[in-house]
Amino acid sequence: MTESAEPAGISYASAGVDIEAGDRAVELLKPLANKATRPEVRGGLGGFAGLFALRGGYREPVLASSTDGVGTKLAVAQAMDKHDTVGIDLVAMVVDDLVVCGAEPLFLQDYIAVGRTVPERVGQIVAGIAEGCVLSGCALLGGETAEHPGLMAPDHYDISATGVGVVEADDVLGPDRVKPGDVIIAMASTGLHSNGYSLARKVLLEIDRMNLAGHVEEFGRTLGEELLEPTRIYAKDCLALIAETQVRTFCHITGGGLAGNLERVVPHGLVAEIDRGTWTPAPVFGMIAQRGRVERAEMEKTFNMGIGMVAVVAPEDTDRALAVLTARHLNCWTVGTVKKGGKDSPRAELVGQHPRF
Repeated sequence: MTESAEPAGISYASAGVDIEAGDRAVELLKPLANKATRPEVRGGLGGFAGLFALRGGYREPVLASSTDGVGTKLAVAQAMDKHDTVGIDLVAMVVDDLVVCGAEPLFLQDYIAVGRTVPERVGQIVAGIAEGCVLSGCALLGGETAEHPGLMAPDHYDISATGVGVVEADDVLGPDRVKPGDVIIAMASTGLHSNGYSLARKVLLEIDRMNLAGHVEEFGRTLGEELLEPTRIYAKDCLALIAETQVRTFCHITGGGLAGNLERVVPHGLVAEIDRGTWTPAPVFGMIAQRGRVERAEMEKTFNMGIGMVAVVAPEDTDRALAVLTARHLNCWTVGTVKKGGKDSPRAELVGQHPRF
């Protein structure tokens, strides 16, 4: 009578974690990180920590940091099996928060959690992250890819990143610089950017049952292409504006909308008055509002409504600021002014009506 062979022991791979796939992914990422670099970077991808030499020349440097993700826009990317743009969104959400206080983005580190490591998919995601870093002038200093079988579905993933920037202590922008009479300049968004996708998906995909692959006449492209349009990265535009004009502060328009975010950069006693009549939101906003019967107040606190970044500048620098941004091929316009307000008045107020909305 022969003895039966012992059953094979349980391995990390049989539990769902493929270390070899992770190693292959790292090899694919190295050339991408090499493109998204700066002279201050020390070492290369693969170490336990990223090294960045903060060069001299600063009088009193202040480091700024920001952490963010992309949110449920990732559900659209996963449904379309298109993963090369959401990395740009990730960088935008981080670096454009850094530049609000006047900080130059220096480096970024990403975190990618996956249900199953598919090296080529991870490579597509990081290709977008690297492109975003190049667009913003910061280095991709490293990151982490973690495989979570049993916690996440095999083809699902989530991404986040932390960025670090630097600004001179006496050049930090903020509410303390804002004065009555200052002019508010809007910089156009490229669409929804990376906020409000839970509501957008609910209306367009669940209630209206639109097809991501279907062509939409109002957009001139498919619904999926519209929803995956990358977030505009304003970091270099804002830094150029700082170099040429008296910028009081910036305001990155993300979750909370235009008024909600402006209240974070306007001091008590003042009001940022925004005139809706100065711009028409892109068709995607009107489609969501109409087909979901979403009230204006809900739209305005959920979406950017066509404005991705705002600059508050000294009134005498208005024309110069518009010229600088226009020369950088950025659609911009004067959207409002800062006025004195009452003790209990809101610090941001939208007035008037959008044309054709």
